Amino acid sequence: MATDFVFPAPAQPSVAVEDRTERFPVRRIFCVGRNYADHAREMGHDPNAEPPFFFTKPADAVVESGSRIAYPTATADLHHEAELVVAIGRAGANVTEAEALSLVWGYAAGNDLTRRDLQAEAKAARRPWDMSKGFDQSAVMGAIRQGSAIPAGRMRCMVDGVVTQDTDLDQMIWPVPGIIMHLSRLVALAPGDLIFTGTPAGVGPIAKGQVCRVEIDGLAPAEVTVF
Repeated sequence: MATDFVFPAPAQPSVAVEDRTERFPVRRIFCVGRNYADHAREMGHDPNAEPPFFFTKPADAVVESGSRIAYPTATADLHHEAELVVAIGRAGANVTEAEALSLVWGYAAGNDLTRRDLQAEAKAARRPWDMSKGFDQSAVMGAIRQGSAIPAGRMRCMVDGVVTQDTDLDQMIWPVPGIIMHLSRLVALAPGDLIFTGTPAGVGPIAKGQVCRVEIDGLAPAEVTVF
């Protein structure tokens, strides 16, 4: 029996998949904080002090690569954060590191857009980060490449062609299996979940009129123009 709603149900957020017409439906977006030692130090923290911690973005924050987005409201300091994104395709809770990759459907390049001034204010007041991270059109993604094997190689971010972030993916404090293991102890992962795995040093501003592009070896780029 069809379900009746008081108004039309929102469209299902989704991400393109490489070489396929079918799309990946997005259920939830989780993000790892301070998962590269150089970025942790850049932000004034000890990279060895804690296990991974997580924050979230709404599923409909997803932005397709190649999109034009408006400079977000309530900020004067929009920052880019280049990240490897893990797409979950199988349910699991309390998984071990050895089991973790069996939950993976694929990987993508991503950009965790951040209202850095709002984040700084929230930190200073010991308040939640939600509005600095989970705002509209804050999760830029390239097409997902299917496969559970972890991508290897370089990750770069460029603003108007100038490289701002450049690292090897093996520099993560917590590699992908450890991230999945820890997150699965906090929530039951399910198909459609996305995990942004953290960003290296070099985060910085994007101004109106600029193009920001994230590249990861072997994956489709995640590019956005801000106006």
